[in-house]
Amino acid sequence: MSRRPDIDRAMDKVSSRYELVHAAVKRTLQLLKEGDDFFIRGEREYIKKTFQAIEDIAEGKVKVRKEGAST
Repeated sequence: MSRRPDIDRAMDKVSSRYELVHAAVKRTLQLLKEGDDFFIRGEREYIKKTFQAIEDIAEGKVKVRKEGAST
């Protein structure tokens, strides 16, 4: 059985599911720029970059900011 991204923890970092999807897409595109392969080599298995994007958001490795925010 494969692991699943911790969506509940990621949802704590954003205000809606839409915002989570938008942030995950942006993070996935950043990861794809680092290498064309769709997978990242983990400790024991290959991890999809989409999975890694959600994990990065959940762990606070990337900051989600709203477009056009004046802060």
